[in-house]
Amino acid sequence: MSSVVPLHPPVTTENAPPRQRQLAAQYQAVRARTLGLIGGLSAEDCQLQSMNDASPVKWHLAHTTWFFETFVLELAQRGYRAVNAKYRVLFNSYYVGVGARHPRGDRGLLSRPSLEEVLVYRRKVDTRLVDGLLQGGWSDEILDRVQLGLEHECQHQELILTDIKHHFWCNPLRPAYKAAGANLNLGERPSELEFVGYEGGLAEIGHDGDGFVLDNEKPRHRVWLEPFEIASRPVTNAEYMEFIADGGYRKAQYWLSDGWDLREREGWRAPLYWLAEDSDTPRVFTLAGMIEIDPDAPVSHLSYYEADAYARWAGARLPTEAEWERVAQDAGAIPDTANLLERGLLSPSAGNGEGRVRQLFGDVWEWTGSAYLPYPGYKPLAGALGEYNGKFMVNQMVLRGGSCVTPRAQARATYRNFFAPGARWQFAGVRLARSVGSRGVREPSLGVA
Repeated sequence: MSSVVPLHPPVTTENAPPRQRQLAAQYQAVRARTLGLIGGLSAEDCQLQSMNDASPVKWHLAHTTWFFETFVLELAQRGYRAVNAKYRVLFNSYYVGVGARHPRGDRGLLSRPSLEEVLVYRRKVDTRLVDGLLQGGWSDEILDRVQLGLEHECQHQELILTDIKHHFWCNPLRPAYKAAGANLNLGERPSELEFVGYEGGLAEIGHDGDGFVLDNEKPRHRVWLEPFEIASRPVTNAEYMEFIADGGYRKAQYWLSDGWDLREREGWRAPLYWLAEDSDTPRVFTLAGMIEIDPDAPVSHLSYYEADAYARWAGARLPTEAEWERVAQDAGAIPDTANLLERGLLSPSAGNGEGRVRQLFGDVWEWTGSAYLPYPGYKPLAGALGEYNGKFMVNQMVLRGGSCVTPRAQARATYRNFFAPGARWQFAGVRLARSVGSRGVREPSLGVA
């Protein structure tokens, strides 16, 4: 894409405090990665908005820049003059405390500013912010906001990919975002699914220590866990096909009432992006276009309702987020294979990994059976930034682990993703869990024969 130009010149100032130099370098790397994601897209591609939940790529580019300008530069520089005062409304997402907002469903109508103007906007804010960091003197509060902005931009890097996938899916031509070679999964065949047992008792979850995390990951607190078992790997496409073949989408006994109603209204018969009825060979739409479904790869693009229905059909349930985090604590360091976005693999990958419980990170987000609620003692950030997470703690379900398009920096055991239970356009899959009685005997399934 000819309009993409390098960021601010490489950091060379040595007089700035170490944290500010480090943040300046990190800022440049994150912002450059975002531009790298749009390298093959046209201005028309970046204008698309296929549904209310998905935003145009151009809007993502502008909104992440608006975030740094609004929450960092306006605090850091007295009398700060915005690059364009009208952008304050156009690119505000949901921050009521900041002021008026352009309607979410109408973001695709914003043909102006042009993509080129948005890229100029990014460059101007980049220059101001990097210069401010390297001049030194910014308070810890401002630096913390820069770090939050970087975390925020990483979230939008993932959204750029999931949103453009949905935009392209709505095109009958089924265009590819990347060449087919970028989508090849070279993993081994998955091992037999097994259940790994964990003792019950008092456990601790949540962040407690050094390093940046979001406010919804804190505070660390104690939870009581009953004995449970968790699947050694996510459910595969082949296993999910068995659910479909057995009439899973036609049998109401597996479904929550709201999920069954939504399934009927929208005509769900398979995960989003599957086109099994087109030929004898089931196919799926990916960021590389249409390909044959890999039976060994983790199933993805499931709603919570579908994941829960599959679990009931399988005689199991979804893990709670406390159980999931307890298991992730034992997993140790996150393997490099979780770094799929940077490796250019844009679909979940078949494979085994290491350890008793595998593929916790980097293939599919895993729905949990836990509602998205504040931890005991949770405190949102002060001011408008308090709207970042806290006000969504209702009518959402928690997902854990990260997907193939999640930036590596956000693959951590305490990270709490959340979506409405009917959402399907994210790379979300399912890992099974089972309850175990006090004598180590698996308790009866959820009413599934």
